[in-house]
Amino acid sequence: MTEAGTSAAPRRDMVTDGLAALEQLREPGGDVRTMLEDAGHRLLQSHCAEESWALRRLIHAEIIKFPDLLHVVQREGTHRIKDALAGRLARLTLSGRLHTRDPDLAAEQFLALLAGPMEMRSRLGTRQVPDDELRAVAQATVDTFLHAYAPRPQNA
Repeated sequence: MTEAGTSAAPRRDMVTDGLAALEQLREPGGDVRTMLEDAGHRLLQSHCAEESWALRRLIHAEIIKFPDLLHVVQREGTHRIKDALAGRLARLTLSGRLHTRDPDLAAEQFLALLAGPMEMRSRLGTRQVPDDELRAVAQATVDTFLHAYAPRPQNA
């Protein structure tokens, strides 16, 4: 119980959750589509957690008074996840499983494809998005992503 008399909920570490979601991409074995869909689904689960929405609402509300807040959150969270994803995508590219000249840009685009639909679908975090809908967004993200970044045929 906290001093106010309410029970304290366990704190989620969104960055740890996000990095763990990418762990399976560390080794370039397995089906790329399946690995990306699973990673995307797990990233969306973290993105749509109440703690994540609360942090985004706080940033939006306080950005004028505390402009450095966004930089800190991005440096300690968003950028770490994007950088880890870029590293995984670079490995997949080196192994011939993906084709990208810029893994950082590819990672940024993958994350944007995941997060983009969530504001509307969740009504800015006021509606819990069902897990099957999160999976559908992850699958659509991977469809679009692989359309852009699938390996090119050798004779092309």
